Parts: sequence; C-alpha cells; structure tokens
Amino acid sequence: MSSIIIKNGNIFCPDCKFHVGTLAISDGLITNSPLQDAEVIDAQDLFIIPGLVDIHFHGCAGYDFCDGTDEAFRAIYDYETSQGITTLCPATMTLPEERLTRIVTAAKDFNEFAGINLEGPFISPAKIGAQNPAFIAKPDVDMLRRLQDASGGLIKIAVVAPEVEGALEFIHEARDIAKISLAHTACDYDTAKLAFEAGINHVTHLYNAMNPINHRNPGPIIAALENESVEVELICDGVHVHHAIVRNTLKAFGTDRVIFISDSMEATGMKDGIYELGGQKVIKNGSKATLEDGQTIAGSVTNLMDCVRIAVKKMNVNLEDAVKCASINPGKSIGLDVNLKAGNYANILALDKKLNLVRIMKNGRIINPL
Repeated sequence: MSSIIIKNGNIFCPDCKFHVGTLAISDGLITNSPLQDAEVIDAQDLFIIPGLVDIHFHGCAGYDFCDGTDEAFRAIYDYETSQGITTLCPATMTLPEERLTRIVTAAKDFNEFAGINLEGPFISPAKIGAQNPAFIAKPDVDMLRRLQDASGGLIKIAVVAPEVEGALEFIHEARDIAKISLAHTACDYDTAKLAFEAGINHVTHLYNAMNPINHRNPGPIIAALENESVEVELICDGVHVHHAIVRNTLKAFGTDRVIFISDSMEATGMKDGIYELGGQKVIKNGSKATLEDGQTIAGSVTNLMDCVRIAVKKMNVNLEDAVKCASINPGKSIGLDVNLKAGNYANILALDKKLNLVRIMKNGRIINPL
C-alpha cells in the first residue's frame, strides 16, 4: 500500500479542535515516521476529520441489516463508506431468537462490522415504536449469551426496558456481556435511576420511545442527565428531535456524553416508496419514514454524514462538536479510538467549506480519488 501525506489541512486533532497541520499515512495507519516517495495531497481550505462511526442504524440502499445476507451486508457497507461512515455497528430489530441468531452469525462472517447493536427483543410493549410487538421477549441473560456467542463477541450494545419483569436482574448479570442500554421504555424517573445504578450507562435514541420530561414526573431523560456516567444517542435527522432540543441536549449533557446516530433504515439513499423495517411496511416520503398509520416514525432515511450537515447547517451546532459526537464519542462507546493520531487506522474524510465530501480514506486507501 502506498504512502500518503496530507498537508495544509484543517485537521481535527485529539483535543477535538481543528489545527492546520500534516498527516502521514503508511500501510493503512497514521504514522509519525518520515515518509519518502509518498503521494502528497494538498488539503488547503479543507476540513480533515476522522471517518464517522454509526453505532445505531438498520439499513440503507434498499437493504436491511436483518436481511442477514452477504449481499445485503456488502450493499450496506458500500453505501455507508461512500458517505463517509467508515465504522459500522448496525442494529437488529425485535425478532425471534432463531432469526437473530442467523443474523448475528452471518455478521460475524462478514468481517466488516465493528459491532452489533441488539435493539430488542427485551423492550416494553408500551413504547414499541416501529418494532414488532409479536416478538417482544422478557429479558433473558441466557439468550443474550447465546447470541453473543453466535456473533463471535460482536454484540456491543443490548437494549432493555428497565421496568419490565426481570429487567434489573438482567442488567446486573448482562452488563459484563455487552453495554446495556435503556430503550423503548415507559419507565419513570425512579426506575431509570435504579437501572443506571444497576449498570446501564447508555440510552438509545434519547427522547424517542420513552416518556418525555414532565415537571412532576421527570422520567428517564432527567435521570440520565443526572448520572454523569450515562451517554445518550441523538438522532439529528431534523425529524426525530427538534433543532432546539438538539442544541440544548448538547448544552445540558455536554459534548462528551452525546452520540449522534442516524437510525437509518433501508429506504435511506432510495427514492420515495414502500419499504420494510422489522417485518412491517414503511412508507418513505421525503425526509420522513412512517408505518402505514402515517404517524409512527419508522427509523430515519438520513445517513450519519447528512445528520452532521443538518446539525451544523440547520441546527447551528458547532462543526467541532458535531464531529466529536458523530465520530469520537460513538467510537469510544464501542471501545474504539478513532482519533487522527499515530498508530490508528487511517479512516479519514476531507470536507470542503460546504461540508461536501472531497475524499474518503478507509484504512489508508482512497475510495473516491478525484
């Protein structure tokens, strides 16, 4: 593999600030060693950032992760990387154990996913969202262990509604198997607080599929805010969460604790029409996807790079904060250091001032050379 030097770029450094500088890449890794006969890329006026990390999405390009086929995985991988999402941790849906086993086993053999987000089946029927209520199961540590074994250890996040029967015992036992996340829950403040004390340190798509904040019944959102060890996912597609709530979530929780996700489904990157999510019909109409009732939001149709653009251009989020929340924080959440520093894989994006992708580098290889 050839060596590359990126010079004069506005580089997103480990302090989560942009500094004009140079990056050297050799054998797929960022290096401090001097390079000879390297290709030189002049990145003047470009933002050089780490590749994005999506730890919660279901599909894109007409395919769903739960299709469980190499064809689907390849199409998802190709689309996501072409959009600057270089580290992928796709999510399942609420499905029977037999099918989940087939999906995670196939993912283990694909070798391109950094993890799996097990969204269901241990959720509440009261906050089902676009999940299929027919396949909800009580929290089952043995099932999680079986799925983790089948995945070869790929399951990084497993969700649970803490108010359902056996949930707190599940959290105590399962927290050493995977990161446990509060999700699809009708729990109150006190139950959420108990769940965080039991070992939950992650919240799935904050605000969505959970009780809202009420001044007499603060709910799980305030419980998460008060526990500084808890990180929260946030969908920044402009549909799931109001612009002002995104800004104020960053202010309240702090940029270290917020993780941007896309929650995208198979209609992402596709024309309007009828698609599927978790065995249920989904209608894509512009930037919104809903179940047949036209009301229930069914994932997003926006990839994570576009979420970053929406956050910066429409929500007035600082670019440095958006990059941190869409790259550094999600990487850390699943145990990865994706900072642009020596020894790390060269997963690098070059953006122009309008945040258009100019170049994409995956493991030191340029995917779309100009």
